[in-house]
Amino acid sequence: MNRKHWLTTLIVIAVLLIAFLFFPRSKTESLEISTTVSKGPFEILVYASGQLEAQNSENISVPESLRDRDIRIYEIKITDLVEEGTVVDSGDYVATLDQKAVEEVLTKAQEELEQAFNNFEDAKMDSNLNLSNYRDQIINASEQVEEMQIILDESKFESPAVIRKAEMDKDKALRKLQQEEKGYELKERQAISKVERNKIELRRKESRVTKLRGVYNSLVITAPKDGMVIYGKERMGEKIKVGSTVSPFMPMIATLPDLSSMLSITYVNEIDISKVKKGQKVTLGIDAIPEKHLEGEVVSVANIGQPMPKSDAKVFEVKIRVFGNVDDLKPSMTTSNTIQTATFNDTLFIPSEAVFENDSLQFVYLENGSIIKQIVDLGDQNDNHILVNGGLSDGDKVLLVEPENAEELEFSGMEIYLKIKERKAKEEEEAKKAVEEDKKQPFKLQNKKSSGGGGMFIMG
Repeated sequence: MNRKHWLTTLIVIAVLLIAFLFFPRSKTESLEISTTVSKGPFEILVYASGQLEAQNSENISVPESLRDRDIRIYEIKITDLVEEGTVVDSGDYVATLDQKAVEEVLTKAQEELEQAFNNFEDAKMDSNLNLSNYRDQIINASEQVEEMQIILDESKFESPAVIRKAEMDKDKALRKLQQEEKGYELKERQAISKVERNKIELRRKESRVTKLRGVYNSLVITAPKDGMVIYGKERMGEKIKVGSTVSPFMPMIATLPDLSSMLSITYVNEIDISKVKKGQKVTLGIDAIPEKHLEGEVVSVANIGQPMPKSDAKVFEVKIRVFGNVDDLKPSMTTSNTIQTATFNDTLFIPSEAVFENDSLQFVYLENGSIIKQIVDLGDQNDNHILVNGGLSDGDKVLLVEPENAEELEFSGMEIYLKIKERKAKEEEEAKKAVEEDKKQPFKLQNKKSSGGGGMFIMG
Protein backbone atom coordinates (compact mmCIF):
# COMPACT_ATOMS: atom_id res chain seq x y z
CA MET A 1 0.00 0.00 0.00
CA ASN A 2 2.86 2.32 0.77
CA ARG A 3 4.29 1.90 -2.74
CA LYS A 4 0.85 2.55 -4.23
CA HIS A 5 0.45 5.67 -2.05
CA TRP A 6 3.84 7.08 -3.16
CA LEU A 7 3.06 6.38 -6.81
CA THR A 8 -0.28 8.25 -6.53
CA THR A 9 1.43 11.21 -4.86
CA LEU A 10 4.06 11.43 -7.65
CA ILE A 11 1.35 11.35 -10.33
CA VAL A 12 -0.54 14.21 -8.65
CA ILE A 13 2.63 16.30 -8.38
CA ALA A 14 3.44 15.69 -12.06
CA VAL A 15 -0.07 16.71 -13.13
CA LEU A 16 0.11 19.93 -11.05
CA LEU A 17 3.56 20.76 -12.50
CA ILE A 18 2.33 20.27 -16.07
CA ALA A 19 -0.72 22.42 -15.37
CA PHE A 20 1.51 25.17 -13.90
CA LEU A 21 3.84 25.17 -16.91
CA PHE A 22 1.36 24.86 -19.75
CA PHE A 23 -1.70 26.73 -18.54
CA PRO A 24 -1.11 30.52 -18.32
CA ARG A 25 -2.26 32.52 -15.37
CA SER A 26 -4.92 35.16 -15.70
CA LYS A 27 -4.01 38.80 -16.11
CA THR A 28 -5.00 39.52 -12.54
CA GLU A 29 -2.49 36.91 -11.36
CA SER A 30 0.48 38.32 -13.34
CA LEU A 31 3.51 39.36 -11.32
CA GLU A 32 4.12 43.10 -11.18
CA ILE A 33 7.63 44.27 -10.13
CA SER A 34 7.71 47.87 -8.92
CA THR A 35 9.92 50.48 -7.26
CA THR A 36 9.44 53.89 -5.68
CA VAL A 37 10.66 57.29 -6.81
CA SER A 38 13.70 58.25 -4.72
CA LYS A 39 14.90 61.66 -3.61
CA GLY A 40 18.40 62.54 -2.55
CA PRO A 41 21.96 63.10 -3.85
CA PHE A 42 22.59 62.00 -7.42
CA GLU A 43 25.90 61.68 -9.28
CA ILE A 44 26.57 61.19 -12.96
CA LEU A 45 29.88 59.44 -13.37
CA VAL A 46 31.98 58.42 -16.37
CA TYR A 47 34.37 55.52 -15.89
CA ALA A 48 37.53 55.20 -17.98
CA SER A 49 40.87 53.50 -17.52
CA GLY A 50 43.96 55.55 -18.23
CA GLN A 51 47.73 55.49 -18.24
CA LEU A 52 50.05 57.71 -16.26
CA GLU A 53 52.58 60.00 -17.89
CA ALA A 54 54.53 63.00 -16.68
CA GLN A 55 52.96 66.38 -17.23
CA ASN A 56 56.37 67.79 -18.18
CA SER A 57 59.32 65.94 -19.66
CA GLU A 58 62.58 66.46 -21.51
CA ASN A 59 62.62 64.81 -24.92
CA ILE A 60 65.55 62.74 -26.15
CA SER A 61 65.46 63.18 -29.92
CA VAL A 62 67.52 62.53 -33.02
CA PRO A 63 70.54 64.85 -33.39
CA GLU A 64 69.74 68.38 -34.49
CA SER A 65 72.24 67.97 -37.33
CA LEU A 66 70.11 65.16 -38.79
CA ARG A 67 67.23 67.60 -39.28
CA ASP A 68 69.24 69.69 -41.77
CA ARG A 69 67.52 69.46 -45.17
CA ASP A 70 70.90 69.23 -46.89
CA ILE A 71 71.58 65.91 -45.12
CA ARG A 72 68.71 64.17 -46.96
CA ILE A 73 68.45 61.26 -44.52
CA TYR A 74 64.71 60.97 -44.05
CA GLU A 75 64.62 58.05 -41.60
CA ILE A 76 67.11 56.05 -39.56
CA LYS A 77 66.82 52.96 -37.37
CA ILE A 78 67.64 52.59 -33.69
CA THR A 79 70.29 49.87 -33.35
CA ASP A 80 70.68 49.96 -29.57
CA LEU A 81 68.65 51.34 -26.68
CA VAL A 82 68.96 51.22 -22.89
CA GLU A 83 66.22 49.42 -21.00
CA GLU A 84 63.11 51.47 -20.29
CA GLY A 85 63.05 52.72 -16.72
CA THR A 86 66.84 53.11 -16.54
CA VAL A 87 67.83 56.06 -14.35
CA VAL A 88 70.54 58.08 -16.08
CA ASP A 89 72.67 61.11 -15.28
CA SER A 90 73.24 63.99 -17.66
CA GLY A 91 75.53 62.81 -20.47
CA ASP A 92 74.92 59.09 -19.89
CA TYR A 93 74.46 56.77 -22.86
CA VAL A 94 70.87 56.23 -24.06
CA ALA A 95 70.82 54.92 -27.65
CA THR A 96 72.71 54.40 -30.90
CA LEU A 97 71.37 55.15 -34.36
CA ASP A 98 72.25 53.19 -37.48
CA GLN A 99 75.84 54.20 -38.35
CA LYS A 100 75.92 52.05 -41.47
CA ALA A 101 73.10 54.04 -43.06
CA VAL A 102 75.03 57.29 -42.55
CA GLU A 103 78.27 55.70 -43.76
CA GLU A 104 76.63 54.82 -47.07
CA VAL A 105 75.34 58.36 -47.56
CA LEU A 106 78.70 59.85 -46.49
CA THR A 107 80.62 57.65 -48.94
CA LYS A 108 78.39 58.74 -51.80
CA ALA A 109 78.70 62.38 -50.76
CA GLN A 110 82.50 62.11 -50.72
CA GLU A 111 82.43 60.66 -54.24
CA GLU A 112 80.24 63.58 -55.35
CA LEU A 113 82.69 65.99 -53.68
CA GLU A 114 85.59 64.48 -55.56
CA GLN A 115 83.70 64.77 -58.84
CA ALA A 116 82.81 68.39 -58.04
CA PHE A 117 86.49 69.17 -57.37
CA ASN A 118 87.49 67.63 -60.70
CA ASN A 119 84.79 69.65 -62.48
CA PHE A 120 86.08 72.83 -60.84
CA GLU A 121 89.66 72.15 -61.91
CA ASP A 122 88.52 71.29 -65.44
CA ALA A 123 86.51 74.49 -65.63
CA LYS A 124 89.58 76.54 -64.65
CA MET A 125 91.80 74.78 -67.19
CA ASP A 126 89.22 75.12 -69.98
CA SER A 127 88.80 78.77 -69.12
CA ASN A 128 92.52 79.49 -69.25
CA LEU A 129 92.98 77.58 -72.51
CA ASN A 130 90.02 79.16 -74.29
CA LEU A 131 90.82 82.68 -73.16
CA SER A 132 94.44 82.22 -74.20
CA ASN A 133 93.32 81.31 -77.72
CA TYR A 134 91.04 84.34 -77.86
CA ARG A 135 93.88 86.61 -76.69
CA ASP A 136 96.06 85.26 -79.52
CA GLN A 137 93.28 86.04 -81.99
CA ILE A 138 93.07 89.61 -80.67
CA ILE A 139 96.83 90.03 -81.09
CA ASN A 140 96.64 88.72 -84.66
CA ALA A 141 93.73 91.06 -85.44
CA SER A 142 95.65 94.02 -83.97
CA GLU A 143 98.68 93.23 -86.09
CA GLN A 144 96.43 92.97 -89.14
CA VAL A 145 95.16 96.51 -88.47
CA GLU A 146 98.76 97.79 -88.23
CA GLU A 147 99.66 96.06 -91.50
CA MET A 148 96.66 97.60 -93.28
CA GLN A 149 97.63 101.02 -91.93
CA ILE A 150 101.14 100.65 -93.39
CA ILE A 151 99.73 99.66 -96.78
CA LEU A 152 97.40 102.66 -96.64
CA ASP A 153 100.29 105.01 -95.84
CA GLU A 154 102.39 103.64 -98.72
CA SER A 155 99.53 104.03 -101.22
CA LYS A 156 99.15 107.81 -100.86
CA PHE A 157 100.89 108.35 -104.20
CA GLU A 158 98.82 105.68 -105.92
CA SER A 159 95.62 106.12 -107.83
CA PRO A 160 92.41 106.95 -105.96
CA ALA A 161 91.11 103.41 -106.53
CA VAL A 162 94.17 101.85 -104.91
CA ILE A 163 93.98 104.30 -102.00
CA ARG A 164 90.25 103.55 -101.56
CA LYS A 165 90.92 99.80 -101.51
CA ALA A 166 93.65 100.25 -98.87
CA GLU A 167 91.25 102.27 -96.73
CA MET A 168 88.56 99.58 -97.01
CA ASP A 169 91.05 96.83 -96.07
CA LYS A 170 92.09 98.81 -93.01
CA ASP A 171 88.45 99.37 -91.96
CA LYS A 172 87.75 95.68 -92.40
CA ALA A 173 90.76 94.73 -90.25
CA LEU A 174 89.69 97.25 -87.60
CA ARG A 175 86.14 95.84 -87.44
CA LYS A 176 87.55 92.34 -87.05
CA LEU A 177 89.72 93.54 -84.16
CA GLN A 178 86.72 95.13 -82.47
CA GLN A 179 84.71 91.93 -82.93
CA GLU A 180 87.51 89.85 -81.44
CA GLU A 181 87.74 92.17 -78.41
CA LYS A 182 83.96 92.03 -77.79
CA GLY A 183 83.97 88.26 -78.27
CA TYR A 184 86.78 87.99 -75.75
CA GLU A 185 84.81 89.97 -73.16
CA LEU A 186 81.81 87.66 -73.64
CA LYS A 187 83.91 84.50 -73.45
CA GLU A 188 85.69 85.83 -70.36
CA ARG A 189 82.36 86.43 -68.57
CA GLN A 190 81.14 82.96 -69.59
CA ALA A 191 84.35 81.34 -68.36
CA ILE A 192 84.21 83.22 -65.05
CA SER A 193 80.55 82.22 -64.61
CA LYS A 194 81.32 78.58 -65.35
CA VAL A 195 84.21 78.52 -62.91
CA GLU A 196 82.10 80.26 -60.27
CA ARG A 197 79.24 77.78 -60.68
CA ASN A 198 81.62 74.89 -60.24
CA LYS A 199 83.18 76.61 -57.26
CA ILE A 200 79.75 77.06 -55.60
CA GLU A 201 78.88 73.42 -56.28
CA LEU A 202 82.23 72.37 -54.82
CA ARG A 203 81.60 74.37 -51.65
CA ARG A 204 78.08 72.91 -51.35
CA LYS A 205 79.47 69.37 -51.65
CA GLU A 206 82.18 70.19 -49.10
CA SER A 207 79.55 71.56 -46.72
CA ARG A 208 77.38 68.45 -47.06
CA VAL A 209 80.31 66.13 -46.39
CA THR A 210 81.21 68.19 -43.31
CA LYS A 211 77.61 68.03 -42.06
CA LEU A 212 77.40 64.28 -42.67
CA ARG A 213 80.60 63.75 -40.69
CA GLY A 214 78.99 65.74 -37.90
CA VAL A 215 75.88 63.54 -38.09
CA TYR A 216 78.02 60.39 -38.03
CA ASN A 217 79.80 61.61 -34.90
CA SER A 218 76.45 62.35 -33.18
CA LEU A 219 74.73 58.98 -33.66
CA VAL A 220 75.47 57.96 -30.09
CA ILE A 221 72.63 59.57 -28.13
CA THR A 222 73.16 60.73 -24.55
CA ALA A 223 70.84 62.07 -21.86
CA PRO A 224 70.46 65.88 -21.80
CA LYS A 225 69.81 65.78 -18.02
CA ASP A 226 69.23 63.42 -15.10
CA GLY A 227 66.10 61.31 -15.12
CA MET A 228 64.34 58.02 -15.87
CA VAL A 229 64.29 56.88 -19.50
CA ILE A 230 60.76 56.33 -20.85
CA TYR A 231 60.45 55.17 -24.46
CA GLY A 232 58.72 57.45 -26.94
CA LYS A 233 55.94 56.32 -29.28
CA GLU A 234 55.87 55.64 -33.00
CA ARG A 235 53.31 57.09 -35.40
CA MET A 236 50.84 54.27 -34.72
CA GLY A 237 51.13 54.66 -30.94
CA GLU A 238 53.44 51.69 -30.30
CA LYS A 239 56.47 52.20 -28.10
CA ILE A 240 59.89 52.82 -29.60
CA LYS A 241 62.22 49.80 -29.48
CA VAL A 242 65.43 48.53 -31.06
CA GLY A 243 64.75 48.40 -34.81
CA SER A 244 62.20 51.23 -34.71
CA THR A 245 62.60 54.02 -37.23
CA VAL A 246 62.90 57.67 -36.28
CA SER A 247 63.13 60.67 -38.55
CA PRO A 248 63.41 64.47 -38.56
CA PHE A 249 59.59 64.48 -38.74
CA MET A 250 59.13 61.98 -35.85
CA PRO A 251 62.32 62.70 -33.94
CA MET A 252 61.53 61.56 -30.37
CA ILE A 253 63.40 58.49 -29.12
CA ALA A 254 62.60 58.69 -25.41
CA THR A 255 61.68 61.14 -22.68
CA LEU A 256 63.00 62.05 -19.24
CA PRO A 257 59.77 62.75 -17.33
CA ASP A 258 59.38 65.11 -14.39
CA LEU A 259 57.84 62.64 -11.93
CA SER A 260 56.73 65.36 -9.52
CA SER A 261 53.69 66.19 -11.68
CA MET A 262 51.64 63.43 -13.33
CA LEU A 263 48.79 63.13 -15.81
CA SER A 264 46.45 60.25 -16.50
CA ILE A 265 45.79 59.96 -20.23
CA THR A 266 42.46 58.26 -20.89
CA TYR A 267 40.07 57.82 -23.80
CA VAL A 268 36.32 58.33 -23.43
CA ASN A 269 33.82 56.87 -25.90
CA GLU A 270 31.79 59.17 -28.14
CA ILE A 271 28.59 58.42 -26.21
CA ASP A 272 29.91 59.86 -22.94
CA ILE A 273 32.34 62.53 -24.18
CA SER A 274 29.64 65.24 -24.27
CA LYS A 275 29.37 64.90 -20.47
CA VAL A 276 33.08 65.45 -19.85
CA LYS A 277 34.27 69.05 -19.38
CA LYS A 278 37.47 70.76 -18.36
CA GLY A 279 37.66 71.35 -14.60
CA GLN A 280 35.56 68.34 -13.53
CA LYS A 281 36.75 66.40 -10.48
CA VAL A 282 38.12 62.88 -10.84
CA THR A 283 38.80 60.04 -8.41
CA LEU A 284 41.74 57.88 -9.48
CA GLY A 285 42.62 54.36 -8.44
CA ILE A 286 46.08 52.94 -9.20
CA ASP A 287 45.85 49.34 -10.40
CA ALA A 288 49.39 48.53 -9.26
CA ILE A 289 48.73 50.06 -5.81
CA PRO A 290 45.11 49.07 -4.96
CA GLU A 291 45.16 50.79 -1.59
CA LYS A 292 46.11 54.15 -3.13
CA HIS A 293 43.36 56.57 -4.19
CA LEU A 294 44.02 60.08 -5.47
CA GLU A 295 42.03 63.07 -6.56
CA GLY A 296 42.37 64.69 -9.97
CA GLU A 297 40.90 67.19 -12.39
CA VAL A 298 40.14 67.14 -16.11
CA VAL A 299 42.58 69.58 -17.77
CA SER A 300 41.83 68.99 -21.46
CA VAL A 301 39.30 67.25 -23.71
CA ALA A 302 40.14 66.52 -27.34
CA ASN A 303 37.92 68.14 -29.97
CA ILE A 304 38.54 65.41 -32.54
CA GLY A 305 37.98 61.71 -31.97
CA GLN A 306 40.10 58.84 -33.16
CA PRO A 307 38.99 55.34 -34.16
CA MET A 308 39.42 52.47 -31.75
CA PRO A 309 41.57 49.59 -33.05
CA LYS A 310 39.49 46.98 -34.90
CA SER A 311 36.28 48.94 -34.33
CA ASP A 312 34.11 51.61 -35.96
CA ALA A 313 33.64 53.39 -32.62
CA LYS A 314 35.56 56.58 -31.83
CA VAL A 315 37.16 57.72 -28.61
CA PHE A 316 38.34 61.13 -27.43
CA GLU A 317 41.53 61.77 -25.48
CA VAL A 318 41.03 63.25 -22.01
CA LYS A 319 43.93 64.44 -19.84
CA ILE A 320 43.55 64.35 -16.06
CA ARG A 321 45.97 66.11 -13.70
CA VAL A 322 46.75 64.00 -10.62
CA PHE A 323 46.84 65.70 -7.20
CA GLY A 324 48.37 64.48 -3.96
CA ASN A 325 51.44 62.36 -3.24
CA VAL A 326 52.74 61.00 -6.56
CA ASP A 327 56.20 59.95 -5.34
CA ASP A 328 55.48 56.22 -5.75
CA LEU A 329 53.79 56.60 -9.15
CA LYS A 330 55.58 55.62 -12.33
CA PRO A 331 54.85 56.45 -15.98
CA SER A 332 52.70 53.88 -17.84
CA MET A 333 50.94 52.70 -14.65
CA THR A 334 47.27 51.96 -15.32
CA THR A 335 44.66 54.08 -13.55
CA SER A 336 40.94 53.60 -12.96
CA ASN A 337 39.36 57.02 -13.42
CA THR A 338 35.93 58.03 -12.16
CA ILE A 339 34.99 61.41 -13.65
CA GLN A 340 32.28 63.33 -11.77
CA THR A 341 30.47 64.92 -14.70
CA ALA A 342 27.51 66.19 -12.62
CA THR A 343 26.37 66.21 -8.97
CA PHE A 344 22.88 66.97 -7.63
CA ASN A 345 22.37 67.34 -3.89
CA ASP A 346 18.60 66.83 -3.65
CA THR A 347 16.69 65.57 -6.67
CA LEU A 348 14.21 62.92 -7.82
CA PHE A 349 15.39 59.85 -9.70
CA ILE A 350 14.16 56.42 -10.77
CA PRO A 351 15.79 53.28 -12.21
CA SER A 352 16.37 53.47 -15.96
CA GLU A 353 14.36 50.23 -16.33
CA ALA A 354 11.22 52.06 -15.21
CA VAL A 355 11.24 54.38 -18.25
CA PHE A 356 9.39 53.39 -21.43
CA GLU A 357 8.99 55.34 -24.65
CA ASN A 358 7.35 55.46 -28.05
CA ASP A 359 8.10 57.65 -31.07
CA SER A 360 7.44 60.93 -29.25
CA LEU A 361 6.89 60.27 -25.53
CA GLN A 362 8.78 59.05 -22.49
CA PHE A 363 6.55 57.65 -19.75
CA VAL A 364 6.31 55.38 -16.73
CA TYR A 365 3.62 53.04 -15.48
CA LEU A 366 2.48 54.82 -12.33
CA GLU A 367 0.63 52.71 -9.79
CA ASN A 368 -1.72 54.87 -7.72
CA GLY A 369 -4.73 52.71 -6.95
CA SER A 370 -4.85 51.94 -10.67
CA ILE A 371 -2.08 51.89 -13.26
CA ILE A 372 -1.68 54.80 -15.73
CA LYS A 373 0.84 55.79 -18.36
CA GLN A 374 2.38 58.86 -16.76
CA ILE A 375 4.31 61.16 -19.13
CA VAL A 376 7.57 62.32 -17.48
CA ASP A 377 10.15 65.04 -18.09
CA LEU A 378 13.54 63.39 -17.66
CA GLY A 379 17.06 64.75 -17.24
CA ASP A 380 20.56 63.29 -17.16
CA GLN A 381 21.25 59.71 -16.25
CA ASN A 382 24.02 57.57 -14.87
CA ASP A 383 24.62 53.85 -15.27
CA ASN A 384 21.50 52.79 -13.36
CA HIS A 385 19.23 55.77 -12.69
CA ILE A 386 17.76 58.78 -14.46
CA LEU A 387 16.73 62.20 -13.15
CA VAL A 388 13.06 63.16 -13.04
CA ASN A 389 12.33 66.86 -13.71
CA GLY A 390 8.56 66.55 -13.79
CA GLY A 391 5.61 64.14 -13.72
CA LEU A 392 6.42 62.24 -10.52
CA SER A 393 6.72 62.91 -6.79
CA ASP A 394 8.86 61.47 -4.04
CA GLY A 395 7.54 58.05 -3.01
CA ASP A 396 5.44 57.42 -6.13
CA LYS A 397 5.30 53.75 -7.10
CA VAL A 398 6.29 52.86 -10.69
CA LEU A 399 6.49 49.50 -12.46
CA LEU A 400 9.75 48.06 -13.73
CA VAL A 401 8.01 45.78 -16.26
CA GLU A 402 5.29 46.57 -18.74
CA PRO A 403 1.87 45.34 -17.57
CA GLU A 404 -0.06 42.96 -19.78
CA ASN A 405 -2.83 45.50 -20.41
CA ALA A 406 -0.39 48.26 -21.37
CA GLU A 407 -2.12 48.93 -24.70
CA GLU A 408 -5.42 49.67 -22.93
CA LEU A 409 -4.01 52.23 -20.47
CA GLU A 410 -4.57 55.96 -20.89
CA PHE A 411 -1.82 58.59 -20.95
CA SER A 412 -1.68 61.19 -18.21
CA GLY A 413 0.34 64.41 -18.15
CA MET A 414 -0.12 65.72 -21.70
CA GLU A 415 0.66 69.20 -20.34
CA ILE A 416 4.16 67.92 -19.56
CA TYR A 417 4.54 66.69 -23.15
CA LEU A 418 3.44 70.09 -24.48
CA LYS A 419 5.90 71.84 -22.17
CA ILE A 420 8.75 69.60 -23.35
CA LYS A 421 7.76 70.19 -26.98
CA GLU A 422 7.69 73.96 -26.43
CA ARG A 423 11.10 73.88 -24.74
CA LYS A 424 12.66 71.87 -27.57
CA ALA A 425 11.21 74.24 -30.17
CA LYS A 426 12.70 77.18 -28.28
CA GLU A 427 16.09 75.48 -28.09
CA GLU A 428 16.01 74.74 -31.82
CA GLU A 429 15.12 78.37 -32.55
CA GLU A 430 17.98 79.62 -30.38
CA ALA A 431 20.38 77.23 -32.09
CA LYS A 432 19.18 78.42 -35.49
CA LYS A 433 19.73 82.05 -34.47
CA ALA A 434 23.21 81.22 -33.24
CA VAL A 435 24.06 79.64 -36.60
CA GLU A 436 22.74 82.68 -38.45
CA GLU A 437 24.79 85.00 -36.20
CA ASP A 438 27.90 82.97 -36.94
CA LYS A 439 27.25 83.33 -40.67
CA LYS A 440 26.87 87.10 -40.29
CA GLN A 441 30.04 87.47 -38.23
CA PRO A 442 32.52 87.67 -41.20
CA PHE A 443 30.26 90.27 -42.84
CA LYS A 444 30.27 92.36 -39.64
CA LEU A 445 34.04 92.19 -39.44
CA GLN A 446 34.34 93.23 -43.06
CA ASN A 447 32.03 96.21 -42.49
CA LYS A 448 34.04 97.18 -39.42
CA LYS A 449 37.25 97.19 -41.44
CA SER A 450 35.60 99.19 -44.23
CA SER A 451 34.25 101.79 -41.78
CA GLY A 452 37.74 102.39 -40.46
CA GLY A 453 39.06 103.57 -43.83
CA GLY A 454 39.23 107.31 -43.02
CA GLY A 455 35.78 108.34 -44.22
CA MET A 456 35.96 106.82 -47.68
CA PHE A 457 32.52 106.48 -49.30
CA ILE A 458 31.96 103.22 -51.15
CA MET A 459 28.98 102.85 -53.42
CA GLY A 460 27.66 99.30 -53.69
